Amino acid sequence: LHNERYQKFINQHIYQQMRIGMCTSVIARRGIKTINNECKETNTFIRATTGLVTPICNDAGEPYGDMTKSTKPFDIVVCKLKSARPGYCEYRGKSYTRKIAIRCEQSLPVHFDRDIVNFE
Repeated sequence: LHNERYQKFINQHIYQQMRIGMCTSVIARRGIKTINNECKETNTFIRATTGLVTPICNDAGEPYGDMTKSTKPFDIVVCKLKSARPGYCEYRGKSYTRKIAIRCEQSLPVHFDRDIVNFE
């Protein structure tokens, strides 16, 4: 089960070659939807390999509430829903460099929580 959730995390959030103009096509190709099979309001892609993201669950991260936050910032592309009609979700992308907060289970990332703009 953990491996399944880890695979889902990779499919939804890891894409090293991601660009802001690719949101609509990548989200469609990867079949990224809500549990109710609707367009997600927002989906974030981390422009890195799993080899760089997975260590956040170990030595490259630190506790952040019940999440784990990265010690280093990552390049990310945030895709926001622009328009939705049955069977088609159109997104607009923006890129940022931010620390990220994820949920880890058995030392694997299973849920992207959010990017973090300000750290106290």
